[in-house]
Amino acid sequence: MSDITLSPLFGIALSAVCFEIGVYLNKKTGSPIANPLLVGIILCIAVLKLFNIPFENFNKGGEIISMMLAPVTALLSATIYNQLELLKKNLIPIIVGALCGSLTSVISAVILCRLFGLNDMLTASIIPKSVTTPIAMEISAQLGGNTGITVAAVVFTGILGAVLSPLLIKIFKIKNPIASGVAIGTASHAVGTSRAIELGETEGAMSGVSIGIAGIITVIIAAFL
Repeated sequence: MSDITLSPLFGIALSAVCFEIGVYLNKKTGSPIANPLLVGIILCIAVLKLFNIPFENFNKGGEIISMMLAPVTALLSATIYNQLELLKKNLIPIIVGALCGSLTSVISAVILCRLFGLNDMLTASIIPKSVTTPIAMEISAQLGGNTGITVAAVVFTGILGAVLSPLLIKIFKIKNPIASGVAIGTASHAVGTSRAIELGETEGAMSGVSIGIAGIITVIIAAFL
């Protein structure tokens, strides 16, 4: 087992298999709690613990997957292009919505960290939790945070957004697909956007646009912090 786990292919294969199991369970149950990413993470951790496999071995493949995050995020532009006219007509509301969402995310993170007595390093790590991973890691590093904690916070935020967003849309009776998409993309980045795409093409496109806008806005806010 140890010889196999030394190859980067081990981490990639384990991640892919666990994610596919998550996709299968999600389709079978139809439950938002059975999020493929959440299921995949739990299964990967279980395998590593069960067979006493060092995280360093798994992460050789994990680092390769991480390199693909930025290009995969860029692929959302295909969905955005299909809704280009809609984007042009609603550019100002989209920017304002992303701005409000980004400010709320950063300010709430700082306030909650202070209330719970977290130190500056942990606060800096959590501040960029609502932007996509490559941008969040860079912001965290510039603020003096721990990028490992940041990645965990980003993943948790994304999964929470993907699970809760359809429910919140129903509770608050949001009928406008543009508003839904902007809210999901701003609050829960690419993971939430994968859920937004399931809700509709417009929601997915607006969510994809909001990822980039929210990322830029959060970088600017972090510069003042």
